[in-house]
Amino acid sequence: MCALNAKKCDYELKEYFDRKINQGKHKMLAMNNVRNKLLSRIFAVVKRQQPYVNTKKFAA
Repeated sequence: MCALNAKKCDYELKEYFDRKINQGKHKMLAMNNVRNKLLSRIFAVVKRQQPYVNTKKFAA
């Protein structure tokens, strides 16, 4: 459920999901990729003990 909500609200993950679908991947496979990205973000935040920073906000 978290991946579904993240796909709706997080622009970066939505782009990633749409890119995978356009590559011809199945929707469930693309959703698993989104889940994996979420887990990677979570583990990085816990390991570094710093909040997540969306770098696309700061890109010019």
